[in-house]
Amino acid sequence: SRELGLSTPWGVVIVGLGNLGHALVAYHGFASRGFDVVGVVDTHPDVVGTTIRVGERTMRVSPLADLETVVRERNAAIGVIATPGEGAQDVCDRLVAAGITSILNFAPVVLTVPEDVEVRKVDLATELQILAFHEQRRSPEVRA
Repeated sequence: SRELGLSTPWGVVIVGLGNLGHALVAYHGFASRGFDVVGVVDTHPDVVGTTIRVGERTMRVSPLADLETVVRERNAAIGVIATPGEGAQDVCDRLVAAGITSILNFAPVVLTVPEDVEVRKVDLATELQILAFHEQRRSPEVRA
């Protein structure tokens, strides 16, 4: 844990509380691996201001307008983008402007960031394609 930089919890802010955002918030594996979801942000008026369960506690969903404040006041170090593609770059820019230098991107777009910002892109469709490729190689009779 120490070598991976996980000896103290890393604050994580999740932007986007659609289906994927809900799944990420509900995931119990973060805490056991040194990550603490410290903020959840969304733009939808039906979601902003509601209370959600995050691990063993509850948290109010903040509006996107408060993103920088959430990052600063709750000591977020990592941003997770779980928004539609069209809003992802704006969210990314705002996370970077707020001081976030590590971003996990689930949006279906490639983000442009400064050189000192690390972005890891998770593309579930690409991952499925890779698995299908390996499955096809194992089973010659399987045709896509």
